[in-house]
Amino acid sequence: MWWTNRQAREGAERKVQALEREWETDTGRDTEWGAIGGDEGGGTVRGGAAPGPEPSSGGSSPRASGSYSDSGSLANPRPRWTQAYAILSIPRLDLRVPVAEGVGKVGVLNKGYVGHYPGTAQPGRAGNFALAGHRNTHGEPFRYINRLRRGDRVEVETRAAVYTYVVDRTLPQTSAGDGGTIREVPRSTVRPAYGYTEPGYYLTLTTCTPEYTSKYRLVVWGKLSSMRPR
Repeated sequence: MWWTNRQAREGAERKVQALEREWETDTGRDTEWGAIGGDEGGGTVRGGAAPGPEPSSGGSSPRASGSYSDSGSLANPRPRWTQAYAILSIPRLDLRVPVAEGVGKVGVLNKGYVGHYPGTAQPGRAGNFALAGHRNTHGEPFRYINRLRRGDRVEVETRAAVYTYVVDRTLPQTSAGDGGTIREVPRSTVRPAYGYTEPGYYLTLTTCTPEYTSKYRLVVWGKLSSMRPR
């Protein structure tokens, strides 16, 4: 475990640095999947509301149902499978880790990355930007997400913008196949008292629980608060 953690963390740190270097020299920052509410110069989403987990260590993976399906622009097509294309930062946890497309173990999670559930929204877009990460071994980026509290900031950086989400709710434990947690409007199908009923701009973090098992899932939800161009 110590060696897999060291290898994965070092690899993830190198990928973060590589993305930052790439973005610094990139001249195509003026295009992105889209601005929030049409505000291309940055803005704030009040209340996170829109107008009008591959598991980390085994088990079945919930599938998104009714998920956001916008295919993105030609200038910014969807990320390639296993491509690292964003950086997730959680100040409370001193965490800064790459986000890659997909939630496969070999291509994404075992590298110490956080994986984006295919079929869910992309950063800053209406719907649910849903992520999975290991809690133990292989860099364990989500080991301490149980420490997150309401009001904590979570930032997602892409080539063109930085999106700030604010932690809103936590589901301490649900089944490994609870696909409702990553739907466009996230709501647990196992514990319906947890989740939302209205469309919005959501962030979902999923990992295994209890530690060193893959029997259940821990879920943390947040709402988009603001965005700013890089």
